[in-house]
Amino acid sequence: MRFFPLFVLYLFLTACANEEPASTQNLPPLEDLLKNYNEERLQLYPFEATFQGDNRYNDQMPNALSQVHRNTLDAFYNKTADALAKYDREQLSSTDKVSYDVLKWETDINLEALTFREELLPLDQFSGFHLMAGQLASGQSAQPFVTVEDYDNWLKRTDALLEMLDTAIVNMKMGVEEGYVLPASLIAKLQPQLDAMTAEPLQNHLFYGPARNLPDDITGTDRDRILSDYETMVEKVMRKFQEVATYVENEYAGSGRTSSGIDAIPDGAAYYAHLIKLYTTTDMGADEIHQLGLSEVARLSSEMEKVKADVGFTGGLQEFFDHVRARKELMPFNQPEEVIVNFEAIHERMKPQLELLFDQTPKTPFEVRRTEAFREASASAEYNPGSQDGTRPGVFYVPIPDVRTYNIFSDEDLFLHEAIPGHHYQISLTQENEDLPDFRRSLWYSAYGEGWALYSESLGKELGLYEDPYQYFGMLSAEMHRAIRLVVDTGIHSKGWSREEAIQYSLENEAESEASITAEIERYMAIPAQALSYKIGQLKILELRAMAENKLGEEFDIKAFHNLVLSPGCVPLAVLETMVGDWVTSEAN
Repeated sequence: MRFFPLFVLYLFLTACANEEPASTQNLPPLEDLLKNYNEERLQLYPFEATFQGDNRYNDQMPNALSQVHRNTLDAFYNKTADALAKYDREQLSSTDKVSYDVLKWETDINLEALTFREELLPLDQFSGFHLMAGQLASGQSAQPFVTVEDYDNWLKRTDALLEMLDTAIVNMKMGVEEGYVLPASLIAKLQPQLDAMTAEPLQNHLFYGPARNLPDDITGTDRDRILSDYETMVEKVMRKFQEVATYVENEYAGSGRTSSGIDAIPDGAAYYAHLIKLYTTTDMGADEIHQLGLSEVARLSSEMEKVKADVGFTGGLQEFFDHVRARKELMPFNQPEEVIVNFEAIHERMKPQLELLFDQTPKTPFEVRRTEAFREASASAEYNPGSQDGTRPGVFYVPIPDVRTYNIFSDEDLFLHEAIPGHHYQISLTQENEDLPDFRRSLWYSAYGEGWALYSESLGKELGLYEDPYQYFGMLSAEMHRAIRLVVDTGIHSKGWSREEAIQYSLENEAESEASITAEIERYMAIPAQALSYKIGQLKILELRAMAENKLGEEFDIKAFHNLVLSPGCVPLAVLETMVGDWVTSEAN
């Protein structure tokens, strides 16, 4: 696989531009710029501060849909880019060079994003801000609800949410006029989420959850006032969501696109190319990725045929998919709690083997939880990071909309990806790494982060899992799922594929249920190119491991390799490739 890292161009241009290297000596340390950048950025993205456990901005929610906020972001990233350009990269330490490269990427990609009209598509069923607000409002996520101040902070944030919902309506109306509108099939999935925010009685409402669980040490007039304020707040929230729901149902839905791909909106092809760059951190094109996906689908189909033969199934591969989907032994649970217990048992089985591959483990606690009911029907399994200080655990969320049809054939693989040693190890170790500048401890690059998680799935046999051929087939199926994404995402957004064509291609090549596949295809429609990042990142890490094993032979140390890959935090793939290359050269000498 060929990668075309943007950093090669960045480094060349930077080197050419610095005709007076000594000028760096007259500047403040790069560390100062990085600290200032991080501090200003947290104020612009206060949800990120909250998830890190930094509570200074828990009462803030900038209206990210407004032109005022977009102008603020533009000024911030331009100011940072101008400041960074004054430094001579060649005079920096090796650690600072990585930070320089990462910050250069950050400023460039964010400034590029601001040239597109993303704010005209403010809500979708998978990643809309209303979903994040709902998670925080529940009192079961990162927003703290311990003190009187905590409760007041959320009231202020909710006022900002109401303003943002107003702006969402304005922007959707503008989007309809200018051709920026969701496909009709996605609007149909958005509608129930909005309706759910108006259906519950006040005392049972999601946003009233923190008031139902008011700590015992909040008493007297404070308690009475908070309960009253939260009733008023929930009434406002319900009215506003009703207003949004009514607009979407009566007006927006009728304007929904019949097309499935983002290339159908104005500047859609250029926007998709930007999103590919954003999520893969490469300059790969849609056609190249599409062909890579077709190749990987063919390879994995061959591996699946071997498993089919091993279990003695005599039908075709698609028949085997149906067999796996419907096999009663793979749907053994009657209560949702049994699904959670099964994941905890997987963790216990692999614990003895983890120390053979890893000598660094997170201090941050870890939990498995069922996905909240209000978003469970449209959600995928996911990981939410713990706080940087370790006081809030990392959480692996599992949707269980119907436990009687919950199929466990890929649960071992899923745990490796979303939990350990996938997202929980990578994100927690990064947050806990005090040697990294603060801004790098919270960055997320999907190609690296999701690539690491998909790479982690390949470690199952080394960790004592995949002994059941159906669980190994689950791993192959999960990898096939990510390979199919390369085909269908690019097919939808650059080749005119319809939603139905993408669903059919997936049904023909993987064992997921039609309902699950449909939800996934609609996810790709809602967040174009994000799904490309998994396979692109995994293949790069596998390539780097194979290179290191080949060059170092018996001197190759898998724990040292994993330490290295996890050491820089989330970085663009070109930066990781340079680091591994330098390490191999050093070890070989």
